[in-house]
Amino acid sequence: MCAGIVEGVTDYSAALREIFEAVTSQGVHAEDLAVVGHRVVHGGRRFHRPIVIDDELISTLEELSPLAPLHNPPAILGINGARKVLPDLPHIAVFDTAFFHDLPPAASEYAIDREVADQWHIRRYGFHGTSHQYVSEEAAVFLGAPLESLNQIVLHLGNGASASAIVGGRPVDTSMGLTPMEGLVMGTRSGDIDPGVIAYLWRTAKMSIEDIESMLNRRSGVLGLGGQSDFRELRKLIHAGDEHAKLAYDVYVHRLRKYVGGYLAVLGKTDVITFTAGVGENSPAVRRDALTGLTGLGIEIDETLNESPERGPRRISAEGSPITVLVIPTNEELAIARACLELI
Repeated sequence: MCAGIVEGVTDYSAALREIFEAVTSQGVHAEDLAVVGHRVVHGGRRFHRPIVIDDELISTLEELSPLAPLHNPPAILGINGARKVLPDLPHIAVFDTAFFHDLPPAASEYAIDREVADQWHIRRYGFHGTSHQYVSEEAAVFLGAPLESLNQIVLHLGNGASASAIVGGRPVDTSMGLTPMEGLVMGTRSGDIDPGVIAYLWRTAKMSIEDIESMLNRRSGVLGLGGQSDFRELRKLIHAGDEHAKLAYDVYVHRLRKYVGGYLAVLGKTDVITFTAGVGENSPAVRRDALTGLTGLGIEIDETLNESPERGPRRISAEGSPITVLVIPTNEELAIARACLELI
């Protein structure tokens, strides 16, 4: 529908205008729309529920941009562009951090100087919250069980990747922290790293903080180790015998397995583990290898179900596995739409 319209688009407003014109050409008109929903990655301490966007909110989001430099600035540009194209509709921000706003202090606090942490609002905020909430709720629907009765681990594995431990629909831990760089190894982000590495590179390699941050955000993770952030391409390199690609995959899976094991301990009793997002939904190898060796903890994968090309919500654990393993496609757009409709 939108093929051929991107040439010559110079900014977000122009892009959104082209998209809106493409949509209206299919019979959807402005008067048919009720609200415009926007995904905003970092809401800080202030925003833990959807909120109508105004100029004051935009200013606050700009202040939060250093905490999510890859995400908040383009989101603000998109919001401003959409408000120009559709000025008569309410615009609502839905925050990725909202689902995790009341993490238990033991999971949300860093063990650093309290005065510094309080002054600069340093804590673990968590991200991909819209996806984690949606998928955990859909897992309960799939199982036909009350959400309140389930202890869940959700693994959102896309180019960005995060894990969460959820008790009765409420998160008790998550892998991302102050920024979306902490936790699992990702497509271009390092995930967990010794903080001493940053000081070492600054002091010894004479790298600037900006260069170090850029490296950890854009040139690390699977890309940094294996030269390719796309898992489909990474698998091709592995099959061709590329040792760096194999190392990148092994490090990725090793970190993922550590988090699964850690969250099994956090939850005590786990009912379901769910894979979602691009890699989680489409890579049987990652799902299998992430859970390899955990049979003694109650996780048994059915290889036929895991390798099946079937789409949609599905079980991939073996019959009788004490812990159910699912694949649930995420749908953040639907979750954002529902959140917006609840607000208006």
